[in-house]
Amino acid sequence: MSETVFINFRGGIIAPDTLYNIMVAIQRIRLPFVRFGLRQQLIVELETYHLEDFSTSLTDLGISFTTNVNEQPNIISSYPADEVFIQDTWLTETIYKDLLDAIDYNPKIKVNICDNNQSITPMLTGNINWIAAAGSPHYWHLFIRFPRTNVVYEWDQLTATKDLPKLTRLLDELIVSREADFIDNPAADGDKLFSLLKNEGLDLKPAPVKAYLPPFNLPYYEGLNRYGDKYWLGIYRRDEYFSVAFLKKLSEFCVETGITQLCCTAWKSILIKGIKEEDKQGWNLLLEEFMINMRHAANELNFQVEDNSVEARELKSYLVKNLGIEDTRSFGLCIGIKTRRKSEIFSSILVRRRYVIDLPFLKLFKVYDILCAQDYNPNERTAEIYSSYNPKFVLAEQVRRSILKYYRDRKEAKERPVEADVAQMN
Repeated sequence: MSETVFINFRGGIIAPDTLYNIMVAIQRIRLPFVRFGLRQQLIVELETYHLEDFSTSLTDLGISFTTNVNEQPNIISSYPADEVFIQDTWLTETIYKDLLDAIDYNPKIKVNICDNNQSITPMLTGNINWIAAAGSPHYWHLFIRFPRTNVVYEWDQLTATKDLPKLTRLLDELIVSREADFIDNPAADGDKLFSLLKNEGLDLKPAPVKAYLPPFNLPYYEGLNRYGDKYWLGIYRRDEYFSVAFLKKLSEFCVETGITQLCCTAWKSILIKGIKEEDKQGWNLLLEEFMINMRHAANELNFQVEDNSVEARELKSYLVKNLGIEDTRSFGLCIGIKTRRKSEIFSSILVRRRYVIDLPFLKLFKVYDILCAQDYNPNERTAEIYSSYNPKFVLAEQVRRSILKYYRDRKEAKERPVEADVAQMN
């Protein structure tokens, strides 16, 4: 028997000494590898007979954890991209940290806190989704995605930064307390939710325009790269597994070189910012010591797969290999793989596994559907079924064709205004 322990890193921010202590506790139970999850948390899979000892170690360290991912879903943020992939924004490091500190309880539903012009952190995979207002500094757009539904509601009010934690708590409590109305209910009504909300002296103002959700453009989040007078290091593992010994030594080196935090991303990778020029060689030596490969192909880095799904990871490897044979370009796309009915996967193109015969005690004939998000923007809801009932042996080719359709549609969209102008001139 095995157990899975989830340790949340709020906003994806990790203190090196905390990570070091966790790795020491994991080494005591002789576990060689750990993984990071879609919601910027650490995932530790261990034998059941080790759970009591490991739990005691974490409790002694003052580190909260859960063995049920849905019990305390992590608050995720776009902070890992700050300075590196996001510039010229009012949403600073201080604001991120103040907000994360001010939400002084564990929400029962998923919360996302994101800048408005970035792609590295999914904006709408939470249930309470805060998006910084581009034209109104220190105010936020709010999207509600009702739990276990595809119903998304954009509120017509902007919320001041100082009231974001308070409103988050009020909405979390309302949604959870009215489960029949707002959870797993395709008819969930945003207007009804906000009609139940008492103003409570909140600093609100009408949103002058709807939130702008930018086209998806995933930055290359791997490698040792320069920004300003410093470097950032992004580390991705193909199988998602990070060596405990490596993470322990990485934490030590962060402390030695004056780095006070590192980050985990929604792409199951880690990112270290603020590396000084004189420490660059030391980081390269650390990567060499543990044989950490860098510069994976972009069409591998843009996959999103479920946590704790061996089948999804294997299917990703299968598709990456076959798309690589054809040297298929997938820039501008995010390809998701879903094997569970209610899982939420951020994707432009979604591969969804299901069974032709799907009964509680009988599942036969595994097939795959391919779905495309509206305008291929993963921040929109999946809107179009590209193909259905695909057996695995044709799946890679069907995914390739759906990618080609994306580029054809882009080309046609660019040519359309030109043709209209020509018609007017005639």
